[in-house]
Amino acid sequence: MSDQKVIAFFPEAAFGPALNSVGIAQACEKLGHKAVFLSDPGMTEVYRGYGFEAHDVNMSEPMPPEEMAKYWSDFINGHIPNFNKSPYEQIDNYVKECWEAIVETSVWAEKDLPGVLDKVKPDVICVDNVILFPAIKRYSREHGVPWVRVISCSENEITDPDIPPHLSGCWEHDKACFEKYDARFKEVVKPIHERFNAFLAECGEEPYELGEFFEASPFMNLLLYPEPVAFQRRNPLDPAQFQYLEGCVRDEEDYEIPAFSEKTDAPLLYLSFGSLGSGDTDLLKRLIATLSKMNIRLLANVGDYMDSYGEVPGNVHLAGWYPQPSVIKQVDAVIHHGGNNSFNECLYFGKPAIIMPYVWDGHDNATRVEETGHGFKMHRANWSDEELVDRVERMLSDGAMKEKLAKTSAHMQSRHGPTKAAGILNKLL
Repeated sequence: MSDQKVIAFFPEAAFGPALNSVGIAQACEKLGHKAVFLSDPGMTEVYRGYGFEAHDVNMSEPMPPEEMAKYWSDFINGHIPNFNKSPYEQIDNYVKECWEAIVETSVWAEKDLPGVLDKVKPDVICVDNVILFPAIKRYSREHGVPWVRVISCSENEITDPDIPPHLSGCWEHDKACFEKYDARFKEVVKPIHERFNAFLAECGEEPYELGEFFEASPFMNLLLYPEPVAFQRRNPLDPAQFQYLEGCVRDEEDYEIPAFSEKTDAPLLYLSFGSLGSGDTDLLKRLIATLSKMNIRLLANVGDYMDSYGEVPGNVHLAGWYPQPSVIKQVDAVIHHGGNNSFNECLYFGKPAIIMPYVWDGHDNATRVEETGHGFKMHRANWSDEELVDRVERMLSDGAMKEKLAKTSAHMQSRHGPTKAAGILNKLL
């Protein structure tokens, strides 16, 4: 098409942001534009698997893909003892180490990103990350190209005095929790933040205030959060600069529910702790053992650890990967870790969820799903069989929850986030 534009997507090297960007890119191509991905080498093949052009941007010391995958799985698995801690207690370990690594991704990307942008020549750049990449702002200024920030985690990445701090897991009106978490977070990340501000100065960018590593785009910011669970802000977001994408659920291949040899007509549950959480096989085995005794059928995502599981009951099916949107729309309820994709997909398809968070914005989403009446928050390990069974039974029988979920689902599906995002980008172009 003569009016075809190049839309570059630069998501964080994690499946949540990656697959959200895929959903938006699919909708952009339906409008006749060309979507390309700028990608950490470890994720390049993911985008190519969906049929997109992808360009490598090293965001850490280069290493073979299998070594990179092992590095991150080792990083996550090494923190399993910290996953049972509160969000506040995780500041000194998981959160601190994550921000150290995230800052390094920005520093490393500065080596490759300018050349890749010059090669791709995008007409708009969509960056889904929690940190600024100076090359993007510089390219925007020099070439008159707008850049868009995509917020695929909880909407509290965009701060406000009346909403919980990002990653805190605080309840909406618990101001004492806000203050305690924010003070400790700033204390712990201060040296990391100073390192980042020094890097920004080297790149000719202005420093950020303590605790901030990114900014809102002056052009447009796309929040994947759905409006039915949005926070009440003291300073409302201007629709001219901020738009909610109502979950932004991507198109995925169809999934046929497998045949079960036991409890063939029982309610169907889906269990997943995401691509990285599957390393906690002891916890997943415990969950599967308890759930298999109930009058349900269970689909359980065990990631790359299939060999860790022996024979399973006849009402349980294990797989290393599921096309999640296609699965969730067919089940009756979900148990997950609070990743933003899982959080939004459950709401989009009107499915109740138990969220057992372990890190990052899983804590925020777990709190939010319960305080808005769309599911339950449970500690990932400190539960009894009786407590888990009770929550599952309540998910399957709570009429008020089902009514609220149906209303939220109708709202989200009527707006279809990827199509909305593509329309916004088209207007921006």
